Amino acid sequence: MKKQIILLFLFVGIFQVSAQKYATKTGNLKFEASVPSFEEVAAENKNTSAILDSGTGDIAVLTLMKGFRFKVALMEEHFNENYVESDKFPKASFKGKIEDFDASKLSSAAKAVKISGDLTLHGKTKKITVNAKISKSDDKITVTGSFEAKAEDFAIEIPKLVSKKVADKVNVNFNLPLTKM
Repeated sequence: MKKQIILLFLFVGIFQVSAQKYATKTGNLKFEASVPSFEEVAAENKNTSAILDSGTGDIAVLTLMKGFRFKVALMEEHFNENYVESDKFPKASFKGKIEDFDASKLSSAAKAVKISGDLTLHGKTKKITVNAKISKSDDKITVTGSFEAKAEDFAIEIPKLVSKKVADKVNVNFNLPLTKM
């Protein structure tokens, strides 16, 4: 009986080491939907949360829409009230998997990876695949990348009055510095 208990604790300990989780609450998301000759349409959110399971490559990201900061306060107000309707749809999320992920092969040299999963924004979910880079230094894994999204894919209406001032495709950049939990 004593051997079984020791083996059980040993097995649980090995499982915990092999399936470590990394997380952040200070991830950075930036988006830009600017059109040449018009005012910049860009914002940044420095409080994005993310978690990565180093055993499986599963990754989840969550950001509050009201966390995006614009250079112009009125633009921020319109973004929250008229476009993403932050009171009704307060967050955006991504749940996916880093393809062919092997934590033991990570180093300080960034490695190109693909991340596939579901992006949920404004109450709509769309499957996306993102090109990203991943690196590891000490107890920190950093995931960076970018992708394009269309407002229409998420039922975000751009009024005709400003449609020429906002790009059809929104460029999104992310930087997720994840530390061991």
